[in-house]
Amino acid sequence: MNRATDSLIPDNTRDDARRRTKIVATLGPATDDASVIEQLILAGTDVFRVNFSHGTAADQAARVARVRQVSDKVGRHIGIMGDLQGPKIRVESFKAGVVQLVEGSEFTLDVAMDPKAGDERAVGCAYRNLTKDVGPGDTLLLDDGLIVLEVERVDGTRIDTRVRQGGRLTDHKGLNKQGGGLSAPALTDKDRRDIQSAAKLGLDFMSVSFARNAEDIEEARSLLRAAGGQAYLVAKIERAEAVTNIRAIIDASDVIMVARGDLAVEVGYASMTGLQKGLIRLTRARNKVCITATQMLESMINSPSPTRAEVSDVANAVMDGTDAVMLSAETAVGKYPVRAVGTMAELCVGAEKHETFRRAANFRLEDVFAQTDEAIAMAVMYVANHLDVSAIIALTESGSVTRWMSRVRTDIPVFAFTRHEGTRRRVSLYRGVYAVAFDEGHADPVATQQLVFDVLLRMNAVSPGDRVLLTMGQQGVTGGTNSMQILTVPGHPAASA
Repeated sequence: MNRATDSLIPDNTRDDARRRTKIVATLGPATDDASVIEQLILAGTDVFRVNFSHGTAADQAARVARVRQVSDKVGRHIGIMGDLQGPKIRVESFKAGVVQLVEGSEFTLDVAMDPKAGDERAVGCAYRNLTKDVGPGDTLLLDDGLIVLEVERVDGTRIDTRVRQGGRLTDHKGLNKQGGGLSAPALTDKDRRDIQSAAKLGLDFMSVSFARNAEDIEEARSLLRAAGGQAYLVAKIERAEAVTNIRAIIDASDVIMVARGDLAVEVGYASMTGLQKGLIRLTRARNKVCITATQMLESMINSPSPTRAEVSDVANAVMDGTDAVMLSAETAVGKYPVRAVGTMAELCVGAEKHETFRRAANFRLEDVFAQTDEAIAMAVMYVANHLDVSAIIALTESGSVTRWMSRVRTDIPVFAFTRHEGTRRRVSLYRGVYAVAFDEGHADPVATQQLVFDVLLRMNAVSPGDRVLLTMGQQGVTGGTNSMQILTVPGHPAASA
C-alpha cells in the first residue's frame, strides 16, 4: 500500500478538543518518506523516537534531518528522542532458524556454544556472564515470557534447564530472569558510540534502556554532556531492579518511561497494571515526566483498527495521568502508521473527557521550595485551583516552570512562550503544555502582555474576557521566573500588517 495516502484522522489540538496527553511515534522503514512524516505530525505526533537498535548511523541521521525539515515546513515544534539499545540479552541462532520446545523436556543454554548451532536440545547465549547470574531453581523467560525454563544446574559454560512452558522459539529471542538479577551493565560499547551520535544530531531526549539504578543514568548524562549533547535523560523502567531503586532513578532522570514489555516479564504480568499506575503517580509526584510504552496499539501493525482491550489500555494510562503514550512497531514498520497516530490522538481526547486524574489543591503544601520559579509555579497552580482560569501563560527560557505547573493539574492549558527552539521541542513532551515561539523584545510589560494576547487570540486558544495567569521573569536568565499576574484577555488582536 502507499503509506503516504494512509487515511488521516484530524489532529485534536485546538479549542475545546485540545489534546493534553502527548504522543511519541517511532521512526522506521514505514516512515521514511517526508510526506508520511508530515501526515504523522498533522495526525498528532509530538515527539519522534529514533531506535538505535535498528538501522545504521546514516539511516538515523537521515531520519532526524527529515523530521527537522518537515516540522519546520508545517510550523510545529517536534521533539526527537534517541533510544539506546542497552544490554538486550538474547539466545543465539538455530541451525533450522526455529525449534519447538516441548513441555517437560531438557534444554540447555551454553554461553560457549557455536552461535549458529542451536537445536531442540541446546542453544548458545550472547550474554557470557549468564552462568554467574543464575542458579538451580531460578526461572528464565524467553521471547517475552512465552517460553518458561526452570534452571536445574549450572556446569561450567552450561545452564541445564527443564521446559516448564514450551512453544516455538526462533533466532535471537530475548531472555529474562524472573524477579531480575542479571548483572549486565546498562551501557554497552555500542551505546557509548550512540551517545556520541545523539550529541552530534542534537537530539532533545535520550533513553537509557535497562537502567538499574541512578548511577546508570548519571553515567549516561556525563557521557552525553562530555560529547556536547543537551538532551534530557529518559530512564526506561524494564528491570525488576529498577523498581527497587525507582525513587533514586526518578530523581536522577528527566523523564521516566514505563517500558512494559521486559518489565512485565520480570515482575509478572499480574503485577503490571498496579505497578504502571504507581510509577506514573510517583513520577509526577517527584516533578518528572512519564511516558507509557509497549504494545499500546500493537494490533494496528497489521490492522486498521485497535482492539477493545487496546482502547481500554490507552484510556487507563491517560486517566492515570501519564504525560505521553508511545507507539513502536505500529509506526516504525506498520501498515497504518498515520492511522495509528490519529487513533491514539482520538483515544487520548476521549479518555481526557472522563479523566479522574486531578491533583488536590494542597499538593506539596508542606514543601520548602529550592528555587524561585518552582515556588511561582506552585503559587500559580494554587490560584488556578481556586479561580476560574482559561489558560496559563509562561514566558520561559528553560521551560522548567511549565513542567512544575503540569505536575499539579492537566485540565488547564499551559502555554510556554519561549525564544529557544530547544525548549520548545522539550516541552512538547509535557502533558498539557504547548510551545509558542516568542521573543518579546520589549522592556515594557504592557506591550509584552498585548503581544502575548494577540498570539493566543490568533490561535483561538483564548477568547476576549477570559481570565488567564501570566508568569515571567528576567529575560535571558534560566530559572528566573519571579512574578505572577492575573489578567483578563482584551479584545481581538490588531490586524496584521
